[in-house]
Amino acid sequence: MQPDTRRYTALITGCSRGIGLAIARAIAGSCRRLFIVGRDEKQLQAASAQLICDEVIILAGDITKTQFREDIKARVDALGGINLLVNNAGLSDFSAFVEQSPESIAALLDINLLAPISLTQLLLPQLQQASTAQVINIGSILGYIGHPGYAAYCASKFGLRGFTEALARELSDSHIRVRLFSPRATKTDLNSPAALELNRQLGNTEDSAEDVAKHFLAFLERKEQEYRMGFAEGLFTKVNQMLPFVVSRHMKKQLPKIRLALSVKGIGKDGNNV
Repeated sequence: MQPDTRRYTALITGCSRGIGLAIARAIAGSCRRLFIVGRDEKQLQAASAQLICDEVIILAGDITKTQFREDIKARVDALGGINLLVNNAGLSDFSAFVEQSPESIAALLDINLLAPISLTQLLLPQLQQASTAQVINIGSILGYIGHPGYAAYCASKFGLRGFTEALARELSDSHIRVRLFSPRATKTDLNSPAALELNRQLGNTEDSAEDVAKHFLAFLERKEQEYRMGFAEGLFTKVNQMLPFVVSRHMKKQLPKIRLALSVKGIGKDGNNV
């Protein structure tokens, strides 16, 4: 008799497309039940048709809204809980800070930081009832390095990293693991023209969403507290922690290229998670 490998009852936010959809595809075969969350019900319906899983539950709505988060909790409670929460939904905004509107900054902080904190708190009682459970927050390499043009985004991802670290320590004597998975630049149709130009100007490596999902699946089965994609990027974050002035000097030299990229007009689609 073959062992049952469907050991997860998972909920993933930001599943309409991009990294969230790729992660859902990668993990579906290991799930007894998979809750996919996003704003666009039609896209979630299309996504669900791609998932090989015993049961896929679609939850369509705005994760930043209190009532929708309460609705998610009620549905999860009614179906017996989860043992894996993946907080993936997020926005990115590559813009000169002085040009960002207060509304766009608030929206970015809301979805990248406040929503995952609130959803985790709501679902924690269900996670505590599972024999083993995980919360994995999708961060970013820019949650370790303050980068020109990403001031508000970096603030949100630095905050998510701090939340992850603090909650992991708070729950370290329990069966719940709280972890951080941080991609580098990711090639999706959600990137703005300016962000694409930045990666071109700086020669940044861009991963596909499918590559990110493969790394996520490997991370899920290992024991590390956090994972940063890319050897060079991971090394750069460590240099930034130990010798920040070195990174500051390097980025000051790159400012002309960064400002050139910032001058490119056009916006990406909502839901970009870099």
